[in-house]
Amino acid sequence: MVLGQTLANRGFANQYFTSLDKAFSWHAALGLSDLDGCPHFNLCSHSKNGRSKDHRRSIRNEVAERIKSLQSQHPRFQPQLAIVQAGERPDSNVYVRMKARAAEEVGIKFKHITLPEEAEVDEVVEVVQKLNDDPDISGILVQLPLGSHVGSVGESEVTEAVSPEKDVDGFHAYNIGHLASRASNPLFIPCTPAGVLRLLESTGVTITGANAVVLGRSDIVGSPVAALLRSRDATVTQCHSHTKNLPEIVKNADIVVSAIGKPHYVQGSWIKPGAIVIDVGTNYIPDATKKSGQRLVGDVDFESARQIASHITPVPGGVGPMTVALLMVNTLKAAERQWEEDRSRRVKPLKLDIKEKVPSDIDIAMAQTPKPIAQLAHEIGLLHDELENYGKYKAKVELSVLDRLAHRKDGKYIVISGITPTPLGEGKSTTTVGLAQALGAHLRRPAFACVRQPSQGPTFGIKGGAAGGGYSQVIPMDEFNLHLTGDIHAVTAANNLLAAALDARMFHEATQSDKALYNRLVPTKKGKREFAPLMLKRLKKLGIDKTDPNELTQEEITRFARLDVDPDTITWNRVIDVNDRFLRKITIGQNPTEQGQERVTGFDIAVASECMAVLALTTDLADMRRRLGSMVVATSKHGDPITADDIGVGGALAVLMKDAIKPNLMQTLEGTPVFVHAGPFANIAHGNSSILADRVALKLAGTEEGDSPDRVGYVLTEGGFGADMGMEKFCDIKCRVSGLKPDATVIVATTRALKMHGGGPEVTPGKPLHDTYTKEDLVTLEEGCKNLVKHIENSRKFGLKVIVAINRFASDTPAELELIRNKALAGGADAAVVSNHWAEGGAGARALAEAVVTTCEGESNFKFLYDLNLPIEKKIEIIAKEIYGADGIELSELAQKQVETYTRQGFSNLPICMAKTQYSFSHDPKLKNVPTGFTIPIRAVRLSAGAGFLYPLLGDMQTMPGLGTRPGFWEVDIDTETGRPIGLF
Repeated sequence: MVLGQTLANRGFANQYFTSLDKAFSWHAALGLSDLDGCPHFNLCSHSKNGRSKDHRRSIRNEVAERIKSLQSQHPRFQPQLAIVQAGERPDSNVYVRMKARAAEEVGIKFKHITLPEEAEVDEVVEVVQKLNDDPDISGILVQLPLGSHVGSVGESEVTEAVSPEKDVDGFHAYNIGHLASRASNPLFIPCTPAGVLRLLESTGVTITGANAVVLGRSDIVGSPVAALLRSRDATVTQCHSHTKNLPEIVKNADIVVSAIGKPHYVQGSWIKPGAIVIDVGTNYIPDATKKSGQRLVGDVDFESARQIASHITPVPGGVGPMTVALLMVNTLKAAERQWEEDRSRRVKPLKLDIKEKVPSDIDIAMAQTPKPIAQLAHEIGLLHDELENYGKYKAKVELSVLDRLAHRKDGKYIVISGITPTPLGEGKSTTTVGLAQALGAHLRRPAFACVRQPSQGPTFGIKGGAAGGGYSQVIPMDEFNLHLTGDIHAVTAANNLLAAALDARMFHEATQSDKALYNRLVPTKKGKREFAPLMLKRLKKLGIDKTDPNELTQEEITRFARLDVDPDTITWNRVIDVNDRFLRKITIGQNPTEQGQERVTGFDIAVASECMAVLALTTDLADMRRRLGSMVVATSKHGDPITADDIGVGGALAVLMKDAIKPNLMQTLEGTPVFVHAGPFANIAHGNSSILADRVALKLAGTEEGDSPDRVGYVLTEGGFGADMGMEKFCDIKCRVSGLKPDATVIVATTRALKMHGGGPEVTPGKPLHDTYTKEDLVTLEEGCKNLVKHIENSRKFGLKVIVAINRFASDTPAELELIRNKALAGGADAAVVSNHWAEGGAGARALAEAVVTTCEGESNFKFLYDLNLPIEKKIEIIAKEIYGADGIELSELAQKQVETYTRQGFSNLPICMAKTQYSFSHDPKLKNVPTGFTIPIRAVRLSAGAGFLYPLLGDMQTMPGLGTRPGFWEVDIDTETGRPIGLF
């Protein structure tokens, strides 16, 4: 039930009438049930002597009671009314104080924004727009009139600036227009007209068929009152000061409502005996007996009219209190509507045009029209100010959303992993997207996919893009797979700036004296010499407690100015986002200008940069700045780690990456949300999308206190490659940093890949598949299922629930699918479900989605694999034995020396990020299925101090991939007429 509808048929009070004999207050009833199709005005009837039949509670008491009731269930529910006032008109001040007092009485927060009387229209509009965007504000009211320089056009512009959803005054054209239409209902009825109708109904008069005359044609009172009376089937004549024969028209009226703005204009002689008179006029006339020199009177000559009318409202004290009371009702309604809308978070799915023969990925992607990203952002509960558009279909999300939603309980957290990959592919990204579509578009649960940004290396190499496939893709697919919002370029720029800074510093130290080096590092400018802020950090690190550059001793100058980098210890390479094997090892410094400062170095793929790992593991901007500055690039000749901040470049790196820290929002083919952020490889780095993207998604998918369990949402975050790679690093690295606890893992498997692990023939690109992969072969498949079971067992070691997603291919037989399912369940999986999302989109993954919902009930039992305080070698050994099934590890002489150095430097308590082949549990890609009897060789151990892990290099692991003989870029081209890419996959 929509919050607010339960207010129906409850009593409220303090409505003021004056009868033939005396003035007295009556109690009418508040109701929000249907009134001839309009859900705002149903009132309980009253006796004609003005006594309430049921003596129901007053309006304000009812509003207060309702607020308390909602807050008992939802403590964060808090209506808030904002009033914007320009100038200090005494009458406006009185009205504002009345509204503030009423708000305080009922438990509505009140915000009063005062502007100078001379404030221009655009200044007032700017204030109003900020209030529109403020999620804490339920209702907005602009106190009229504005300054004397603002005419009716300006006032109209201001009232039209108020969002219709917060227009508790009911003055917006949207609400006024809908009020006038019998076919629609406004969000709000103007408070005074609504009060007029309630006052009429409290008399017990039959409005249907009555002759009603409304004096006034303003959009604020006259016209809305006329519309309301028509909605009650009264015969309405609307008049104004220029209407001819006005007394004769009024004389025939059973009901007279005057809002004409002329003091004592309507005389008692005009009134039909027994008529009901509602006086809405507010006019000031001179009165020497009053301290102010004036008094307030209505449009109706009260003394003469009260002798004729059966009921008449006095001025002041008649309609005014009712108006204020209904303003509180409208504010409560606005708060309830906003609260429910915010908690609903319903994504409007996009329809798929499913073809029996599935077209190419890019043809499917190009055939779908995405929804504007601003629309999707609104659907998932993001505010306008939290979105930074990059074109029509992608945007960055401000991290401020985490503060706004910090109170929410996180949604369910599921890591999508897979069996050990093969060239045949398992469809892990496709499953992530298809499952998100099933949860969001078909089960209508809040659901977010969180995936990595693809590198141009695999995009133009062999693997292709990472947007999913078939009818389960991220769109626009071409933008997803190419530059996106430039995050990888920012990482590349930051990485290479640090490399350039390091080499430049080594050059200058090698070619200058201590004095010259120090004078250039700390120059005198305009007669003053001072340290840069980062230099103070280095001084503190060196134990030098001085802030005046002129006070350092010669020994301190040498220590400060000379980093004394040991070239043999440099671990920082340059990067490029291309598979370029010829940059793996290069010689730099060959130009004569470098004065013989040559050294051998190399390039890594951009996503292998520690800057990318930092981006993925950072928790906020300050944390990213700290991590970037802490990155160790080498060791000094004295054995000390040299950081980016020592070189003086940490702040510049953060500036280059300040926009990259914001997660990127995109969508699936079915219009459900996807966060694309960071792209560390899982065989080189930790292989997961960013903590920040996951945290934002978990809050958007989260629940408020008091919400029922069926409101919880789901976040599907993808770990790269098999569960021994991306999932292990997700648990032992990412979750340690984030503090987040996953609820389950989905392990993706295919018959084809399992058959390869079971001993199926090698697959050669460009050649037809062997019959083993296209026809039923239960023997080979059963042997390959051992690989799946090992991944299930590994997942259980982290306390995770396991759902196996069997990604179906057209050639799979029922017996093969059932065999995998049975082996998975026998191996410890909580569920194993066949899914056909590639061919059917979210509908094909509905059973998988239902299994995820069922399995994730209850709390997480997540735990880490190892204790961080164990020695480095021991932690490496635990991963090798427990996850890979190795007999042990063997450290090279270099690796042993590096372990000793990192331990001495205080880095021994970092988690381990194994860099190894993705194609085997072992270090050897040729060892398929579940190999045993092997020892893991550790070639080297590198430090990522900023990212916060150590990464051993296993076997012949390369940090720069190479292009094959027939790379994917052969297929890529552009349609020169439309500008659309061709051939991406």
